[in-house]
Amino acid sequence: MTGELTLLPAVDVQGGRAVQLQQGVANSERVFGDPLEVAQRWQDLGAQWIHLVDLDAAFGRGSNTEIISSIVEHMNIDVEVSGGIRDQRSLESALAAGATRVNIGTAALEDPQWCDEVVGRYGEQVAIGLDVRDDQLAARGWTRQGGKVLDVLARLEDAGCKRYVVTDVASDGMLTGPNYELLGRICARTQGKVVASGGIATLEDLRRLRGLVPIGVEGAIVGTALYVGNFTLPAALEICRAPIPADSSPMPDSH
Repeated sequence: MTGELTLLPAVDVQGGRAVQLQQGVANSERVFGDPLEVAQRWQDLGAQWIHLVDLDAAFGRGSNTEIISSIVEHMNIDVEVSGGIRDQRSLESALAAGATRVNIGTAALEDPQWCDEVVGRYGEQVAIGLDVRDDQLAARGWTRQGGKVLDVLARLEDAGCKRYVVTDVASDGMLTGPNYELLGRICARTQGKVVASGGIATLEDLRRLRGLVPIGVEGAIVGTALYVGNFTLPAALEICRAPIPADSSPMPDSH
């Protein structure tokens, strides 16, 4: 269906377990069990997408490749794979495992030539992750800076990028609400679609993001709020699929 907000429950894998971090900080994790069981639960509850992250690969300290591949293989829904996709081999491996889409993060900063080439070649199969802290991109598991986000965005637009996963690092895992101002600024400067990540805490947050669909917000990645029970997945899906109210402001107040 067009016009609705796509909801992507996050399944973040670290050391073989499903976890949720706060602001991407190592050792801040809360553990939520077997990642395949978690992914299957979200699928059973009606999710059409899963955002599947290999945190160990993202931090450059190992990988959970077999687990990631097994989850992709077992899902009957679309899966976006993220974490450690930095070269042609890791990209092709994720797609070969059955991922619908691959989210490229650090590589977009460290190897811009390859990144631009991949964006043009793979189209809808690739999204670029823009992890933002104070207008700067955060690279390598968010442990260092990677340049001004709007500069990198301009380059990716020239390359024809179709989709961006925009994460406000400061709000990730903190349940403080999305950074609407950041999302609005990026939507205003791209022809591509934007998937919002970080800070979603309430159904009202999803309702406000739903109101941004007309300016380019396509989806929302939800992690901690679902895991700690702030709301249920069916309730969230209902809001994401609801009509946008006529009085919905295209740009909510900045957060």
